[in-house]
Amino acid sequence: MAIQNFSPALPTPAVPAPCPKASPGYGKRSVPDQRPPRADDFACLPERERYIAGYVDTLPEGAAMNIKSLARCQPLYGQMAVGSALRALGVAGHLRQARCAVGDGDNLRWVTRTFWSRTARDNEWWNTFLAAEATHRLPQPVVASATPPPPWVPAEPATPAAPEKPVAPAPAPVVPPQRTGKSQGTASGGSSLAYLALTRLGPADRRLGLSEDDCRELEELAAAWFARGVDADYLIHTVTAGLPAAVDSPLGFVRKRLITKLPPQQSAAPTPAPLGTPTPRLMVECTECGAPGKAEAFRDGLCGPCRQPAQSPDAEAPGIERDIQAHVKRLREQLKLR
Repeated sequence: MAIQNFSPALPTPAVPAPCPKASPGYGKRSVPDQRPPRADDFACLPERERYIAGYVDTLPEGAAMNIKSLARCQPLYGQMAVGSALRALGVAGHLRQARCAVGDGDNLRWVTRTFWSRTARDNEWWNTFLAAEATHRLPQPVVASATPPPPWVPAEPATPAAPEKPVAPAPAPVVPPQRTGKSQGTASGGSSLAYLALTRLGPADRRLGLSEDDCRELEELAAAWFARGVDADYLIHTVTAGLPAAVDSPLGFVRKRLITKLPPQQSAAPTPAPLGTPTPRLMVECTECGAPGKAEAFRDGLCGPCRQPAQSPDAEAPGIERDIQAHVKRLREQLKLR
């Protein structure tokens, strides 16, 4: 009598579900100049990363690349494993994540794209590619090209040129006299603003009454104040502020104050950026924490804090335990001595 075999059949291997398309502007973007796929493309990677890389490589352009979608569409690994695998693939040089600006004006929005390379690339290659991608995304000025008239449009008859009239030679330009340090800021009466400001010190406070010779002697020092953008009222207020009860030598006192209280040199105002200056339209994202920044600030797809994580408390526990044991041993030795 034949015995029937009631053992269950082997389970059918799970087939990955189709990955959904990402929202417009998001998703996977393959880099150019890639060789055709081969069986040993990801042979040097661990098993989990090799499986995720092979799955991502088969996805079409614009497929969703977020962790939840990848974990839901393939049957072997969950969200934590997929996130760790994507980070490892970024370190291995297969992917970079970046925020790209899409649209212009009021319709400008930022989307996250994952640039994928079947061939592992180093950091220099990725920096060059992302810099070129950012430059390519900048709005380019439209240059109007001169279009020749259609052949069926008759050409305008040439107008005979009028005879040229003799042109009288232009008069030689009058070169103004060069201004010296004393002539800068000259008042309408011929005296400089610095000289007039010094003559106002006596009426402002009798203790600083200067003679005409004193004003001429101090004129150059006062002119340095006006060259730094101050006016006469500022100079008079600064020189006459906080005077002592008696001033024996107004000339020496004013000279010292003009030197010691000279206002700072004003820096040139920063040149405002032109209205048409383009803003950055591509920023690289850290594969671990998603922090955006320039491509040069990332290495292996990771920002600085993620490349050097803080030491975990578990790593410090063995050292603390050794210190406690040593302290207990010392206490026991002290008890024995008693």
